[in-house]
Amino acid sequence: MSILQLNPAIPVVTPKGDGYAHVLIDYGAEFNLLWVVFLDDSGECWTYDNSQIRAQKNVTMGRTFVSMHKTPLAPSDGLAGR
Repeated sequence: MSILQLNPAIPVVTPKGDGYAHVLIDYGAEFNLLWVVFLDDSGECWTYDNSQIRAQKNVTMGRTFVSMHKTPLAPSDGLAGR
């Protein structure tokens, strides 16, 4: 397991709004990276995995578009096509 304090913090977009990632946690090859994020609006601290966050727009770096978060698909109940 590795923990890295991000300095400077990275501005990110989360399912709960914009915030800054301050810590990165890596449990190893079999796990997603975990990002510890403090939200701008509420100051709440949340932990997200890679699939849940995006880097914020940054025109200087040429990142003018941030993809939207996708809603996970509902589990199949085997009733499709009935």
